Amino acid sequence: MKRISIIANLTRIHRRIHKWVSIPFVFFLILIGVTAILLAWKKELHLIPKTQKTKMESPSTWIPVEKILEIGSQYMRDSLHKESIIDRLDIRPEKGIVKIIFKYHFTEVQIDGYSGEILSVAQRNSDLIEKIHDGSILDFWGRSDSESSKQIYSTLTSLALIVLGISGFYLWYNPKRMKKIKKGS
Repeated sequence: MKRISIIANLTRIHRRIHKWVSIPFVFFLILIGVTAILLAWKKELHLIPKTQKTKMESPSTWIPVEKILEIGSQYMRDSLHKESIIDRLDIRPEKGIVKIIFKYHFTEVQIDGYSGEILSVAQRNSDLIEKIHDGSILDFWGRSDSESSKQIYSTLTSLALIVLGISGFYLWYNPKRMKKIKKGS
């Protein structure tokens, strides 16, 4: 019976740990779960703009990347009146287009790589969801190039999930152990 008492005490400790870790982290764990589902279904939910194709019948050579950068930045500045600092390019040779993604907002401009024509301007909602998912939204809002918020957020929520997983296992397993011991005696 002493062995059952020890297991029961350990179970109470695991229950307290489980409760006190879950209370502060439940919002973040639900947030990570919801955003993970949205990211997994981003194309089907149209959270990412559809990739266009070049309008040229017989493509010749691509215009220089510098020209594409200039077209995207100028359009963002002059037509949309948003910041024109470019974060990255997504070049799709098989479709003949370049996607320009900007650093301080979630707008995407798709440009024909042969003619320089702007084919599409749309919001990249999946990028916003990804930043919420990994915690880098705080660095984004603070316009910080560091990833400290992302690292802290990911580390704390991951550690909480590990602790909840382990304590949850023992909350399930210990009653089974105690039943088995009682049957054996």
